[in-house]
Amino acid sequence: MRAIILCAGKSTRTYPLTLTRPKPLLPILNHPIIEWQLDALYSFVEEFILVVGYRQEMIRQRLGTDWKGKKITYVVQEEQRGTGHAILMCEKEVRGNFMAMNGDDLFDPDDLKNLAQQQRPSALVKEVANPKDYGIYEIDDDNKVKRLVEKPKIIFSNMANIGAYLFTPDIFPILHATPLSERGEIEVTSAIQSMAEKHGFWVLPSAGYWLPIGYPWDLLRANAFLLDQMEEPKILGTVMTGAWVEGKVFIDEGTIVRPGSVIEGPAYIGKNCTIGPNCWIRPYTTIGNHCRVGQASEIKNSILFDHAFAPHQNYVGDSILGEGVNLGCGTVTANVRHDGQPAKSVVNGILIETGLKKLGAVLGDKVHTGILTAIYPGRKMWPNTFTRPSEVVDRDIIGEE
Repeated sequence: MRAIILCAGKSTRTYPLTLTRPKPLLPILNHPIIEWQLDALYSFVEEFILVVGYRQEMIRQRLGTDWKGKKITYVVQEEQRGTGHAILMCEKEVRGNFMAMNGDDLFDPDDLKNLAQQQRPSALVKEVANPKDYGIYEIDDDNKVKRLVEKPKIIFSNMANIGAYLFTPDIFPILHATPLSERGEIEVTSAIQSMAEKHGFWVLPSAGYWLPIGYPWDLLRANAFLLDQMEEPKILGTVMTGAWVEGKVFIDEGTIVRPGSVIEGPAYIGKNCTIGPNCWIRPYTTIGNHCRVGQASEIKNSILFDHAFAPHQNYVGDSILGEGVNLGCGTVTANVRHDGQPAKSVVNGILIETGLKKLGAVLGDKVHTGILTAIYPGRKMWPNTFTRPSEVVDRDIIGEE
């Protein structure tokens, strides 16, 4: 069995984090999404085929030519012409039945294994509360597909297409014949509709988790979910006398937790970090490698990428700090609106609802803030941007792309 993982897209909805890396390299519990996927597939897949494009060199550098001894083949999609086009480019690389999946979501390993064991072309599906935002299947009593409609105006089902498939070679002539969509792309969903009509296509309801990463704050949801899955605390670093660690906490090698620090699990701290003295790491926080959280800083339900610093009297709540971010003394990320309404954030120029009661800031790589900076809920800063002392960030700070 071979698995195609679609990793070529640019993903503007996850800006500013994906301005400097492809989406499959966004970290959750200090491991990129793509590595979670490779591990989920590892037990039953012989070879991985990665369709790459945007910043492909970063994926190649991270993964190399094999994953734990199993071969990785790269297929380059120079122009992002749709998911169907990406799969079509792999026609010469697969033999027999094969899997294909989106490269930016996390799937339950048992669901993927069950999908691989199907004897007929199938897709994983999940019941969702907001069907209008997805491709939705209509099926019969045998889970055979009658139709698949992308973002339907009239809701006829809540069974969503979640981007993981088992295909037979019959899909390739169908993809060759699939007309371009309004966006000028070959859509895999259009090909599935044709396959359902010509050969039959089935769905397999997901019994486990599915963690889609559509927006930056989805990383916080996925991070919290996976932290809850940690079974036991594990401390490989050094916790000095006078520090307090409780609950499920992972502390990696080379990290020092200094006196007066309090760490409440579930939490994950990477390699070679300096924590404290006198700081508070609250639940559902993940801290990457080579990070620093210092005197009187408080981190809550947040993700710090590698080399991120919150060194002096900082509050970081429900936020994401990109690689190399440095917060000036007294920088605060506000995470709750005064009116009590869910946080909003601008995505591709449109103010959208995040559905979160609490959401702080999303800071791109190498953002620097001046002392006493205050950042409104849901605001973002582009990579390499900065604030002046006492600046109030009440709108996104956009830099060069």
